[in-house]
Amino acid sequence: MVADRDHDVLVPVGDSETLRRTVTYAVEQAHETATETGTPTTVHFVFPARWRVFETDRSDVESAGSLLDRVVVWAEEDLDELTAEGDPTTVTFESATVGGSEYVFSPGDFADVIGQYADANGVERIVVDPSFRPGGSAPILRSFEEELARRGFDVLEAPVTRRTRRRLPFTDIGLSEFALVFATSFLFYLALGGWHVTDPYELVTGVATAGVVTLTLARVTLKSELPALRRVGYALGRLALYTPILLWEIAKANVALAYVVLHPSLPIDPRTVEFDAAVWGDMPVTTLANSITLTPGTLTVDVARQHFIVHALIPDAETDLLDGKLERLVRFVFYGRESARIASPRERLEDEEGSQ
Repeated sequence: MVADRDHDVLVPVGDSETLRRTVTYAVEQAHETATETGTPTTVHFVFPARWRVFETDRSDVESAGSLLDRVVVWAEEDLDELTAEGDPTTVTFESATVGGSEYVFSPGDFADVIGQYADANGVERIVVDPSFRPGGSAPILRSFEEELARRGFDVLEAPVTRRTRRRLPFTDIGLSEFALVFATSFLFYLALGGWHVTDPYELVTGVATAGVVTLTLARVTLKSELPALRRVGYALGRLALYTPILLWEIAKANVALAYVVLHPSLPIDPRTVEFDAAVWGDMPVTTLANSITLTPGTLTVDVARQHFIVHALIPDAETDLLDGKLERLVRFVFYGRESARIASPRERLEDEEGSQ
């Protein structure tokens, strides 16, 4: 019997508190469909990747594979409970990872890669885990479910309950999110004020300002779940190493630019440089763009996802930019030592030209 792919089900997979019950619901739906129509049905468990194929650290890949394997085992257990002994197997399971070769960040990006897999496999129904929020849930963005529905899929949210999170009155901010953003805002305020911690006025205005910032921007600042403290600690340690290196690069660029300005012939050669940076995510991209701008002789004109447009005043500035030292350092801060081995922008441009 040939399977009718229109009856297949796709389940986007992410580690969440309701994933197990979502799997059960999807298997029940697939089994019910297969029983009613008399046609085999496949449930596709798809993990949308957040990493990139050029990363050399494969721990995330292994973690995704382990999660998919666990999900398939759960699904087989659920199917065994629904199927009477001796009945033919009418529901099968497939698993896959998607998005590793693309820039995937917002809910729309995740919906795109999920939709591409669904179209390629003839799947029209998608069962969504209500606790799974790929790309975050900022108010200015459509939800993952809305993005999938806009692409013409039949989207079902699994009717499973989530644990109630304690939130502040009249807001959608959790206590942990409030504490993190408030502490960051308060410390930043004190740093700008010269750390006058003994001045009552500074303390009171700092608390008030941090409170307003937190209530206003916490949902935008934290578009997804709180980051793991261990990763944040490692990133802060690497940032402490990055800061003096950036200051040294700024000092060298100042000397080079001063030489050009003081030279009688003023040997400048303004130009616009475009390249795709091997960084992803709001914070890494912003950090790289600001680092480029802080370095005299270069100015970040525009950034669209990973595509940078930079104005370089002198040839040496363009050379340093394409050699990718700042880019490697930013990757080191946010992704660790292994990611620093990725090819420089110049090497990537040469590879692209060579492949054409």
